[in-house]
Amino acid sequence: MRFAFEYVVDSNTDGGSLATAEGLATVARAADTLGYSAMALPEHPAPSHKWLTHGGHETFDPAVALGFVAAVTQRLQIMTHLMVVPYRNPFLAAKALATLDRLSGGRLVVGVGTGYLSSEFLALGVDFEERNALFDEGIEVIRGVWSTAVYDHDGPRLTARGVAAVPGPLTPGGPPIIVGGNSGLSRRRAARLGGWSPMLLSEQVAASTRTRPLTSIAQLARGIAEVQRLAAESGNPGPLLFNVATPQLEFPSTGGSIEEHRDHVGLLAEAGVDQFLVRPSHLGAEAAVDSLHAYAEQMGIS
Repeated sequence: MRFAFEYVVDSNTDGGSLATAEGLATVARAADTLGYSAMALPEHPAPSHKWLTHGGHETFDPAVALGFVAAVTQRLQIMTHLMVVPYRNPFLAAKALATLDRLSGGRLVVGVGTGYLSSEFLALGVDFEERNALFDEGIEVIRGVWSTAVYDHDGPRLTARGVAAVPGPLTPGGPPIIVGGNSGLSRRRAARLGGWSPMLLSEQVAASTRTRPLTSIAQLARGIAEVQRLAAESGNPGPLLFNVATPQLEFPSTGGSIEEHRDHVGLLAEAGVDQFLVRPSHLGAEAAVDSLHAYAEQMGIS
């Protein structure tokens, strides 16, 4: 099992240390040294105040911040988790991601999703009801421009002739793309692309994020097996990455003993999970580093 972590931005606690360059660099370097596999950053460019005050969270722009992280680390993978594909022109997204992949030395993993905040779509001038169609065409363009030196596209929303977006990504064909979401559609997309990034969620939480509930590790195991089967049937040789978050991602604040947590992670591994996503303390850069140290020691990360 590999362990990735989601960086938490908090501009109010501890003088806002997690929202500074020094704080970001300190946490990223610590994770790099400790042996965490990847650092993940979510995306919310224009969230509503209501969302922020009802369980939401602050964010950096993931492309900008991950470029900074790549420059101050050596081996840590950088991961968008999740980049909302419908929010942006896919040619711009492809260029930003290719630049990140190239300048990080091929350390980028692209976690993608369709998005769920209707107010954010409204603020960005994007049709919320078209998000699935925008996602599919966006991914087609991103992968196409990464793998074809002179790229043409004639789709329902975009037309391009003779695009030469060079330099492209360092990773041949582009960095791996993993698909977030718990739905059957997400699993089918994951099988075509580079993997699946679901989250174990109660029905109540799933409803608030407009995704399907995924309430047990047994359900998760069936989903992973389905993605593997669909990938084989479609001729996708892999490799596939299965990155998963559960309600235990903020351990130990979620409760239970370290033995129970190890058992939980062990069951995830048996289900086919490759990478578990954890979330360190949001109480400042020093607290975040301390929590990463403690978790690495308890879980034997090296």
